[in-house]
Amino acid sequence: MSEQPYDLRKVIEELKQIPGQYHETDVEVDPDAELSGVYRYIGAGGTVERPTAEGPAMMFNNVKGFAGTRVFIGAMASRKRVGKILHHDYKTLGHMLKDSVDNPVQPVKVSKDKAPAQEVVHLSTDKDFDIRKLLAAPTNTEYDAGPYITVGLVHGSSPDKTMSDVTIHRMVLEDKDTIGMYIMPGGRHIGNFQKQFEKLNKPMPITINIGLDPAITIGATFEPPTTPLGYNELSIAGALRQQPVELVDGVSVDETAIARSEFVVEAEIMPNQTMQEDINTNTGKAMPEFPGYDGDANPAVNVVKVKAITHRKDNPIMQTTIGPSEEHVSMAGIPTEASILELVDKAIPGKVTNVYNPPAGGGKLMTIMQIHKEDEADEGIQRQAALLAFSAFKELKTVILVDEDVDIFDMNDVIWTLNTRFQGDQDIIVLPGMRNHPLDPSELPGYDPKSIRVRGMSSKTVLDGTVPFDMKDKFVRAQFKKVDDWKKFLK
Repeated sequence: MSEQPYDLRKVIEELKQIPGQYHETDVEVDPDAELSGVYRYIGAGGTVERPTAEGPAMMFNNVKGFAGTRVFIGAMASRKRVGKILHHDYKTLGHMLKDSVDNPVQPVKVSKDKAPAQEVVHLSTDKDFDIRKLLAAPTNTEYDAGPYITVGLVHGSSPDKTMSDVTIHRMVLEDKDTIGMYIMPGGRHIGNFQKQFEKLNKPMPITINIGLDPAITIGATFEPPTTPLGYNELSIAGALRQQPVELVDGVSVDETAIARSEFVVEAEIMPNQTMQEDINTNTGKAMPEFPGYDGDANPAVNVVKVKAITHRKDNPIMQTTIGPSEEHVSMAGIPTEASILELVDKAIPGKVTNVYNPPAGGGKLMTIMQIHKEDEADEGIQRQAALLAFSAFKELKTVILVDEDVDIFDMNDVIWTLNTRFQGDQDIIVLPGMRNHPLDPSELPGYDPKSIRVRGMSSKTVLDGTVPFDMKDKFVRAQFKKVDDWKKFLK
């Protein structure tokens, strides 16, 4: 175990040692649409408008209007890079996260003198306090509702302090001390706590932690049933690093912050107060979301009043992401893989060898499952596995089932199975009228009035590309000679 605690700066130093994984620039960049526009070409990937690419994480050292602040993007915009960050094979990251859920390492409290996140303190009572001048939050496009905190980890607790949790939300800077936060209905623990505070008509204290070790960010995106209400996902990051996440008491609110953050926003979610998300632009758009489309501006996001901003004193790093980029796939998809593996391992142990949530589904909408059929009694177990996947993650829309000889991380190989081991009239299973993710624009009553009664409902589809067990001898791939020292021919 490393003696120096993990944080974003330590991760960046490790990435600098790996060719092609990190790049920084001193060229001035405008955080208003230009920064994301630049990274769209260099490394965003995912469902971002083409052309895009898988490229290095990028540090922008010269951000227009924000002297002394750097902006970092793309830390997790490559699954292979996430593997390097977590020191693990990128193909089995889902298994690694599953094991971390089962073996949590709880966070610990440290004193303020050991919390670099509080080296500099700005209070809302200070003259000229303005979050828009303190936080170099970019806009992803020219149509966004405003500058967004896109990788801000919200830490909050129940009113009686018996439970705490962390979640990520889209948060727009509305004015000098106000943030509009979209809390998606259902499932999010912070939302559960906030409703409890509303019943008491009390503001809910929170901290918004920015610039974190990706182990914290990825671990925080687990959802029920894998991490039920009361399970604080910071303990997953502790397990991933085998060192506890360090917390520190806030300077202005009764809540803890992540001590090694780059920035911390201390704030309160106001009870029974909402505001128009795009009140400053009236574009009708929020920001680009993971399916690849602009999210609609919400007419009633939660009002968050900022009490303080703290940060490191030495060129603090504002971390950001592009909504539809592969970075979202890593944050949402890998924990979902772990959740599916957790459930299927309990129900049908040994039958699902691996799971992958590809960029094509933004990490949420699609899962590819690799199936092990041992004998004829296993026929049909693959479809049972698909149903388990849907129950593990309600926002899943499509499951593709493949055999063990298929590389689930190679979409050409996956689609090959749907051309040579698949018949549409036999191998498509459709489950209509189920709940899914409201950001999918096809999930509108106008698209399918029969099965979509309200927005966010969907048909769910299983594409079974596995070979029937009794026909395996008809589907043997061409067998090439195994050559162990093939690399010598490239010298």
